[in-house]
Amino acid sequence: MGLGPAGRAFPRCIALLALALDFALLLSVLDGGDSGGRWLAEAHLEWMPGIGVGIHLAVDGLGLALALLTAFLGMAAIAASWTGISERTGFFHLCLMSVIAGVMGAFLALDLLLFYVFWELMLVPMFLMIAVWGHGGRYRAALKFFIFTQAGSLLMLVSILGLYFVHGTETGIYTFDYMELLDTPMGRATEFWLMLGFLAAFAVKLPAVPFHTWLPEAHAEAPTGGSVILAGLLLKTGAYGMIRFLFPLFPNAAEAIAPAVYALAVIGIVYGAVLALGQTDLKRLIAYTSVSHMGFVLLGIFAWEGLALNGALVLMVCHGASTGALFIIAGAIEERAHTREMARMGGFWSSAPKMGGAALFFALASLGLPGLGNFLGEFLVLLGVFGVNPLLAASAALGLVASVIYSLWMVQKVFHGPALPGAAMPDIGGREAATLASMAALVLWLGLYPAPFLDRMGIKGHIGKTASGIETGSAKGTGANGLEAGRLAEHRPDMGDAPERQGGRKEK
Repeated sequence: MGLGPAGRAFPRCIALLALALDFALLLSVLDGGDSGGRWLAEAHLEWMPGIGVGIHLAVDGLGLALALLTAFLGMAAIAASWTGISERTGFFHLCLMSVIAGVMGAFLALDLLLFYVFWELMLVPMFLMIAVWGHGGRYRAALKFFIFTQAGSLLMLVSILGLYFVHGTETGIYTFDYMELLDTPMGRATEFWLMLGFLAAFAVKLPAVPFHTWLPEAHAEAPTGGSVILAGLLLKTGAYGMIRFLFPLFPNAAEAIAPAVYALAVIGIVYGAVLALGQTDLKRLIAYTSVSHMGFVLLGIFAWEGLALNGALVLMVCHGASTGALFIIAGAIEERAHTREMARMGGFWSSAPKMGGAALFFALASLGLPGLGNFLGEFLVLLGVFGVNPLLAASAALGLVASVIYSLWMVQKVFHGPALPGAAMPDIGGREAATLASMAALVLWLGLYPAPFLDRMGIKGHIGKTASGIETGSAKGTGANGLEAGRLAEHRPDMGDAPERQGGRKEK
């Protein structure tokens, strides 16, 4: 026997309450002020000391920004699923909260095995959300998502175990603790191969071209709440992993592979934008814009320069809000018009002006309108990358031209033009309007007054974390692979109770 309205509302309310409490607790940590590379909060408990596994959780400015985004978009996903999920609502919200727990844990974990547990925790419930509550091609999309992400995860597990044994062999201490593993002595070849396992997992989740092919299908077939979580949160775990683990643990290897990643990032920016122009399915179009925007994030991360990294982080947050909002609007249209095909849309503005206004706002954010957060993120990325390689920045800027075309074309095709027979549909209600307004406020705030956000991310501290891991090659302090170790050391973070680290990456 099915649940009545009250029974269906109960799991939604419990999930909302839990995330609201998480959000409030995280805001209380934010009151601690500028992280400056320090841990704002930390918990370290023994779990399996015999094999060097502990429950080590910590949050700094970077992790806090993304943890707040996780709680915020989790609440938005629940609100977006309020009427769309009417069957197995308890199980749906169990899956959704499990994914959010995995994402939140990944942003906080400083034990690599614990990080991997949280990384895997996202996989099965997200698979179920697509396979059980998705649309017509949901089984194929869910399976493709599972295969791609699991393959990358297994490669990362091999690298985690490899790093564990290399550190144990060289130091006599077998541990999965991130702070200890930062000092692992290893040869260049070993470092490079271990780095590839991490890079594969993070590139699939980001996703970077050519590991992106699971994303459009997953977005097209996922329920609205699932698309919000996918675009807003799961993609960000890949970018976070690169900042938190890839460069600090494998600085020389990351710098060595950077030129290849630059190429993939620029290809992703342009390729995603061009493919978005060719889509007729509204959700697929939005999915391909994510490939393009996350290409900017990838470019900013591998530039490993202050402005570019700040831009990448701003773009991560604003992409989560703006693209998540576009998926909410696409879901609302599908729920009302029973189609995702833009050929069967048109003239919706006359019957749904509030929805049209929201779509226009987030489309303008997506194309990078000055004054909105997406513009600031892309501008800082390009400015930082220009200092590294002007040609690279110019090539990436081509994606901005295409984004103007597909964003405005999407709004024109769906909301303007001649209305098709039966095109009238109800406008968004109070719940949807409140959800979209909160997401718009975040994008607008980061576009107009980003200073508090940037001050609390401690991004210079993350640049500094690689300084101790890069071999100094000259008296001037230039790293062996071209990184300016002296410049990075200038921003070395104070890690609180962590032991002081001397010298560079020890090589065998």
